[in-house]
Amino acid sequence: MTATRPLSLVTGASAGIGEAFARALAARGHDLVLVARREERLQALADELQRAHGNRCHVMAADLSDPQAPAVLCDELQSRNLQVDWLINNAGYGLPGTLVANPWPAHADFIQVMMTAPTELAWRLLPDMRERGHGRVINVASLAGFVPGTAGHTLYAASKAYLIKLSQSLALENRDAGVHVSALCPGFTWSEFHDVTGTRQKMNSMPGFMWLTADEVARQGIDAVERGAVVYVPGRVNRTIKAITEWLPDRLALWLSHRQSGRYRNHYD
Repeated sequence: MTATRPLSLVTGASAGIGEAFARALAARGHDLVLVARREERLQALADELQRAHGNRCHVMAADLSDPQAPAVLCDELQSRNLQVDWLINNAGYGLPGTLVANPWPAHADFIQVMMTAPTELAWRLLPDMRERGHGRVINVASLAGFVPGTAGHTLYAASKAYLIKLSQSLALENRDAGVHVSALCPGFTWSEFHDVTGTRQKMNSMPGFMWLTADEVARQGIDAVERGAVVYVPGRVNRTIKAITEWLPDRLALWLSHRQSGRYRNHYD
């Protein structure tokens, strides 16, 4: 890392919000560590960003469902003498179906990627940020972390609620050390996510005003952590949904969540 460029590590950087974060941070003068499973896509993005911005992009292919991946990744950072200033915990996916419809190893992998890996990466990288007196951590959660859970995709909302609470605690623990931690909680975002979960056809029926682009989400997330926002929900529609959910009685909120989720999720597949 040069003396003038912060270094940002972005997980899930090969597509969607992660790729948007990489582009936005590169445009702001950051060097990057790009992490995802698809090395070819990471390298293509790294080459593009280096040509466009003259920064340094380090490609580190990793499968975060492997419990050893965070430690291996951080060992590689140390071997290359790279000190991370910004950590963007973005890697994630959806697991369709009910809890008992999927084998336990699938759930274990999901928990590892969505909860354990971002927690371990924060645990490993925060001490150096604190020592230097400056750092930024963005945990990409979701509006789903605020609304009641749904039938199907059982662990998704639970994992996002965990990231919100984790971010709040980390923000309090590290603010006096000059480290800002934020949970970024987008709603519907244009990306590959719904293609992977097999819900693209349903999602295409959702009205356009409910959607944000990945670029908008990333930009707003960067601005939010810079000003010290601990939890940030991008988009007026999403903030309205969050506010309504908080005011509704739990029983009514759960009923509405179940009724509406059928529009964009397969409950019992």
